[in-house]
Amino acid sequence: MKLELTIPTDLSEITLEQYQKFVKVKEATTDNEMLAEKMIQIFCGIELKEIINIKFSEVTKLVAHFNKLFSETPKFTPTFKIKDMEFGFIPDLQNISFGEYVDLEENLKSWETYHKAMAVMYRPIKLKVKDSYEIMEYRGTADFAELMKFSPLGVVLSSSVFFWTLGSELLQGTIHYLEQQITKNPKVLEIIAK
Repeated sequence: MKLELTIPTDLSEITLEQYQKFVKVKEATTDNEMLAEKMIQIFCGIELKEIINIKFSEVTKLVAHFNKLFSETPKFTPTFKIKDMEFGFIPDLQNISFGEYVDLEENLKSWETYHKAMAVMYRPIKLKVKDSYEIMEYRGTADFAELMKFSPLGVVLSSSVFFWTLGSELLQGTIHYLEQQITKNPKVLEIIAK
């Protein structure tokens, strides 16, 4: 029996939903063979029972291939399409609403809810002129969360890196500001200690 596999060659060929399924399995097991089987099943879209027909050397190559894919740091992607709908990243993070902030903060905590975070970060583009665009106003995650499960993983991971970098820069800025304030006025340290 000859088995044909569709092997993703880029993170854009893997969906957030596939990755969420894989992460759930990875968190639930320490069995490397089981993890390899599930990796191939999920990302190549085949039945688990078909994996036993794949040569061991090919399974090893596939696992190495996926590990290499996941070690890449994708470039930030401000816009992308799911079917015919184009989505854009929040153009002005400094002016996000309290609701956007709360939903982002809550849904970025777990891969299980990352599709909801994506529904906050990326929304349908209403108007686009060259590289500038305007997105729909935020009305909660319900409208697009399920659709965001089909987001390309490269877009998803790059937004994660973006927020991690932003958080790190904000933390460094805060530390630098506090150091300046303490140097200018040592009593600030007493205030902070209280």
